[in-house]
Amino acid sequence: MQNITTRKATLADMDTLLQFEQGVITAERPFDPTLKEGHINYYNLNELITAPHIQLVVAELDGEVIGSGYARIESSKIYLKHPQHAYLGFMYVLPQHRGKGVNKMVIDALRDWAVSRGINELRLEVYYQNAPAIKAYEKVGFISHMIQMRKGL
Repeated sequence: MQNITTRKATLADMDTLLQFEQGVITAERPFDPTLKEGHINYYNLNELITAPHIQLVVAELDGEVIGSGYARIESSKIYLKHPQHAYLGFMYVLPQHRGKGVNKMVIDALRDWAVSRGINELRLEVYYQNAPAIKAYEKVGFISHMIQMRKGL
């Protein structure tokens, strides 16, 4: 494997992260007819970088940021065994670096951060039609748990 490393994102990464955000939106737009037309943003990147309950990680290859992902500690439903979980989002790898284990490295770094804070469950959402993403998450141990449904009125 190439010399890929992970680290906590900084505000200096903002331009690249804004590009990654648009990459995520472009990839997801075909799966979600409810997204607004034109330019949209999903994330408050400043908060993802600075909030103490969120860890935004980037993957680097030779000084170039090639992937990202965050873990956000959230309160779980009161009836669940775990009081909190880490929700993963902003999972993105540049197309030319996919298939190199970058997603796994990012998830491993986020898992380690979550465990260091006493968290024992990771959760994420993925469009059910997004077979490549589902395969990537299953490859690192995620399982399908529930299908969210919607109906426009």
